[in-house]
Amino acid sequence: MTSPAGIPLPDLIGEQTRAEIFATVLTAGPVSRSQLAERLGLVPSSVSRMLPPLLEHGYLHETVAAPQGRGRPQRMLHVNPDKHIVVGIKIGPTQISGVVTDMAANVLARGEVPIEDCAPHTALTAAARLTLDLLARAPQGAGPVLGVGVGVSGHVDSATGVCRYSALLDWTKVDVAGPLSEATGLMVAVNNDVNTLVVAEHWFGQGRGAHSLAVVTVGAGVGCGLLLGGSLYSGATGMAGELGHLPMDPAGPMCGCGRRGCLEALASDRAVLRHLRDAGIDDCTTIADAVGLARGDRSAAGTTARAAFAEVGAALGRGLAGLCNLLNLEKIIIAGEGAAAYDLFGPAMTEALEAYAFSEAARDCRVLVDPVQHDLWARGAACLVIREAVRAAIS
Repeated sequence: MTSPAGIPLPDLIGEQTRAEIFATVLTAGPVSRSQLAERLGLVPSSVSRMLPPLLEHGYLHETVAAPQGRGRPQRMLHVNPDKHIVVGIKIGPTQISGVVTDMAANVLARGEVPIEDCAPHTALTAAARLTLDLLARAPQGAGPVLGVGVGVSGHVDSATGVCRYSALLDWTKVDVAGPLSEATGLMVAVNNDVNTLVVAEHWFGQGRGAHSLAVVTVGAGVGCGLLLGGSLYSGATGMAGELGHLPMDPAGPMCGCGRRGCLEALASDRAVLRHLRDAGIDDCTTIADAVGLARGDRSAAGTTARAAFAEVGAALGRGLAGLCNLLNLEKIIIAGEGAAAYDLFGPAMTEALEAYAFSEAARDCRVLVDPVQHDLWARGAACLVIREAVRAAIS
């Protein structure tokens, strides 16, 4: 039996199992083979069959641990952090941020640079310069560079490294991998930026141990990345998770994608500011102004600001209810720069989620908040390169 891509299914299963083994040793190690099998729900023989390539290629190594009490010495598996270094880059509308990590995703160097605009040439030139600058600042004696992982908002075709469309960046069919690879001389892997955050949350953050979760980012836009069955789910062409462009109200406000009534048009920072403008409050020009007004002003204007955040929260809750009804998730992690205002929109979001979720979908799903910094986005981009190396380079 083969996959639609013509790859034998046992090979696909093997690649995925190796990736899960590596991620488990990375996040829970050192672990013994029996502990690893128990954590992954595999029989020990399956683990033993999958381990040799990881050990032979130096991704993992095994040491003997002294027994506790009268037990026999145990062989413990560890990630080899020194095999390679990896660069992770996040491209945003106003800045590029990045890290260099080892193979255990420990950050060795970090940096960020502002950009005057997010035109493709501007952003990719800045990303290439930051990549080379970060590598120059990596510790001497670090391993060879494995590659560069890049997170970009919108519909990203990871197979070709092309951003097919990003409303946030105003990009259409932008080749990200090609120019960056040419400028740096390195292999470049590109994915949706929220997908990079899913991997980081699953490996190191509040998604550890979950088999199904969504990371929903709020702020300038509404993004979503999915982990289903323990694996990152990107869809047929990398577009899965476009929760922000779920059509909610055909007569609603115009979205940045050119359509009316998308969830992003109802639940982003722009929606808060639009509610305030519609109420005649014109001196709130940034989301920081709106947050300050909602938290610190007890006048009518403050009440209006709090109501604006509640409206946005209710819209987001309805969107999350759809996500829960469709996928019956274990966890939803609310992240992004807008998550810092969770105290303002969270109660209305939770109320709407519970009101619109079918049966016990809302109770089955634990909602967590993580106002992550740029480091985690970029670290997640590096993790994508590490994950793909483990899956593919040793096939």
